[in-house]
Amino acid sequence: MNTNNEAISTTRQILIAARMVLTTMVICCGVYTLLILGIGQIMVPYTANGSLLSNEQGEIIGSESIAQAFTRPEYIWPRPSAPDYDASATGGSNWSPTNPALRERAVKILGRMRVEEGNPLPADLVTASGSGMDPHITLKAAQYQMARVAEARGIPVSSVQSVLERHAEKKGGFLTNEPLVNVLLVNIALDKLEK
Repeated sequence: MNTNNEAISTTRQILIAARMVLTTMVICCGVYTLLILGIGQIMVPYTANGSLLSNEQGEIIGSESIAQAFTRPEYIWPRPSAPDYDASATGGSNWSPTNPALRERAVKILGRMRVEEGNPLPADLVTASGSGMDPHITLKAAQYQMARVAEARGIPVSSVQSVLERHAEKKGGFLTNEPLVNVLLVNIALDKLEK
């Protein structure tokens, strides 16, 4: 008799546990997700939808919040990216300062940049961010690239400087000690200069 009661009790506990798991999954995976999505759509729809930027034809050309690779000389180049600008694989390389791979990447970048004596390369042009997808570089890093961009576009350096100054912002307020520029927004503005 006792064994029969124990079997019923165990079955009842399994059913209770299964209902709890199912209820928790519905609340955490469904209701919570829809609630946060709804709040995002109401309060910050541009950001909630990926901060996507389109060209004149309505084609999506990138996200204001996610870095993308620019390698042509007429563009400002972003920070290096450990996941090679793949937003589905964000993260840093986690290389230590003594790792030879970090040195190799820095040497490769230095070879691409026009490093001048007495004009040190800003650190953010050689080091990746923690996510590897940071869309911003310092104004100083962007200004370092002005001569190359101006020469490649056949425009005065002052025109590039003007675009950079218009797009410089301190996103972290008083916590940001240096102005930043969004690489994609700057490159879009540079393309519009030539039209």
